Amino acid sequence: MGRCSKPCISESMHNILKGYGIILVILILNFKKKGALNVIELNKVSMLYPGTKDPALEEMSLKLNSGEFLFLVGPSGAGKSTLINLLFREKLPTRGGIYFDNKDISAYKKEEILQHRRRIGMVFQDYKLIKQKTVFENVAFALEVLGYSPKEIRIKVPEALKKVGLSHKEKAFPKELSGGEQQRVGIARAIVKDPDLILADEPTGNLDRDNGLQLMELFEKINQEGTTVVIATHAWDLVDRMQKRVVALAGGKLERDEKGGYDHE
Repeated sequence: MGRCSKPCISESMHNILKGYGIILVILILNFKKKGALNVIELNKVSMLYPGTKDPALEEMSLKLNSGEFLFLVGPSGAGKSTLINLLFREKLPTRGGIYFDNKDISAYKKEEILQHRRRIGMVFQDYKLIKQKTVFENVAFALEVLGYSPKEIRIKVPEALKKVGLSHKEKAFPKELSGGEQQRVGIARAIVKDPDLILADEPTGNLDRDNGLQLMELFEKINQEGTTVVIATHAWDLVDRMQKRVVALAGGKLERDEKGGYDHE
């Protein structure tokens, strides 16, 4: 081995240090991810739609910490979808406040609303895929509207499709997919922008039990990576199986908030 005219390190030591550098970057990124959203709070939130007498939500208070997995359950008309829409800031409460890290989302300006929605990935019961676009293009569209570069899209879309097990379907069109596969595309579209929060409204409503269970396991994996997950569902069997935090609504009111099953009996 030749002498170094300046202080030097061996190739093996260089690789070790390089490895530590990569680990440090990963840790920093994970810290930023997990620290991006700390808490969501609802303070006596009520929602009364125009032309109706009974509130869709009434005096609801709730706290959701970063990284939690929460099921919203209850009969049709209980207020589950209303709560999802309020969290997304698609609608505003009639009374009360909704706070993301102590900031009232009702007071957001236009740009703040856009930033808020960029932090959230939405998953719908009816998938809402664009029929004329391929799987890759449907997922990429979520990034295009946010101004991501073509290079970033070429990197991030395959990563999202790999997570949902659809790497081999990126050139397929929605009509060529099963219901379960279409919903996986919907989930890929939701997670491709690295959201702090996933909101899913009856994501298994159009699926059989086996596909529904596979999707719930996928949501659990996403949650384990640090993303907060809120799912509105009627699927009592899946809720019972998952044993996560359950918030039960009835007539727009909070009826139960505890870890466990659907309590459907």
